[in-house]
Amino acid sequence: MHVVIAGGHGKIALRLERLLAERGDSVVGLIRSAGQIGDLAKAGARGVVCDLETVSLEDLAGGLSGADAVVFAAGAGPGSGSSRKDSVDRGAAALLADAAELAGVPRYLMISTMGIEKAGAPGMEPEFTDYLRAKGAAEEDLKARSIGWTVLRPGPLLDEPGSGFVRLAVPALPLAPVPREDVALVLRELLDAPASAGRTLELTAGAEPVADAVRVALAVG
Repeated sequence: MHVVIAGGHGKIALRLERLLAERGDSVVGLIRSAGQIGDLAKAGARGVVCDLETVSLEDLAGGLSGADAVVFAAGAGPGSGSSRKDSVDRGAAALLADAAELAGVPRYLMISTMGIEKAGAPGMEPEFTDYLRAKGAAEEDLKARSIGWTVLRPGPLLDEPGSGFVRLAVPALPLAPVPREDVALVLRELLDAPASAGRTLELTAGAEPVADAVRVALAVG
């Protein structure tokens, strides 16, 4: 399998790149800086400098040629302003989908977030509201497309080692954290599961082995 990951230097992306490379997949990570290429190489991926806020549709589509799947793991990140949350978390996600469709890529996996429906709740910081709204808009854009999309909404992310045990289900799960390592494991399983196309799934730490959790979640509905 040939997989292109947008936001290739992110914490989940680096873990996913390592998992895919270890089993022999070809992995490209789209990154903002040439200084990140070495980190991707250590994970077994090829880093390609590509600024998703400035790249043309045609150039991006050319870089996706031959891919079996793309994964949107990019994000403006903490401390970024509302405009960048829109341009990255929504705009770059839509641009990647445009490019994937143009290049004939059959699958698109998006890392989203739990809690989108709570955007604008009383007491919520405005920038976090903007983040949730950008993610929600990105989801809606993707779901309107004919590409084989999958949306994964993890709970609050942890850097601690993964357990390999999760809870995965259609929305809405009770909010709970999940290690980034386990998010990467679930993404790997979803890439291998054609039945995950057209599904929105929420993910937290739990008691089911990852492979079993994916199988059970996809058997519902």
